Amino acid sequence: MEKPYLRKLEDVGVFEIWEVDGMYVRSNLNREFTNFGQHFRFPFIPKHQFWIDEENSNNETTYYVNHMLVEWHLMDRGADYDTAITKADKQEQAERKKSALMEKVRTEITSTNTKIPKEVYVHKLTGSESPQIWIVNGELVRDLYFIDFTEGGHHFVYDFVPYNKVWLDNDLVPAEREFVLLHELHERYLMFKGMDYNHAHNSSSYIEYQCRCNPGLLSKSLEKEITNNALIKPEFVSAIA
Repeated sequence: MEKPYLRKLEDVGVFEIWEVDGMYVRSNLNREFTNFGQHFRFPFIPKHQFWIDEENSNNETTYYVNHMLVEWHLMDRGADYDTAITKADKQEQAERKKSALMEKVRTEITSTNTKIPKEVYVHKLTGSESPQIWIVNGELVRDLYFIDFTEGGHHFVYDFVPYNKVWLDNDLVPAEREFVLLHELHERYLMFKGMDYNHAHNSSSYIEYQCRCNPGLLSKSLEKEITNNALIKPEFVSAIA
């Protein structure tokens, strides 16, 4: 089977649902491909195929397929992507609120400003302290906080992430974690220094792509970003918040 295809999951009407190698797609086709995609968002995807990144822990396929069905049909009729994703997000959010996982923690959280439920955290990466790097339950983060949370995040983009932590989605395969961590740490430091999100994100995507193409650069690049991030202290974050 040719890359990036891994296996066919099912047929839904005229659509073929494929599990794909997301790392390959991001490294060779489009860095912005995250959990899933359809033709009108990513033209390299055949018109009647939906691609879903390989998942290593959760089963969110039903959410993703239903989301893409809404997006695809709206965009096929001429809607722009912003309109399509807004409507698809609303439908997906309603579906997620019914999930068993959401029900498990509903009684523990009354707003996004309360203590983070323990079920969000999967495990902390060894040796990470400033900031702490946590693998988190991405499905639960999308249910509770922000439906478009993918790959990772930090306080300067998502205010529900504690200031001293960087979150990595547990949907990421282990081989991708360091590339995404590099992106998040670089972006976090630039935004701490005052850069706006769009410019910080673009800079981080460029550095991440360089390292994906030249993996030998990754170790030193990560070391530099870890050193920079150690300079971000809570009193500084409070002062610029």
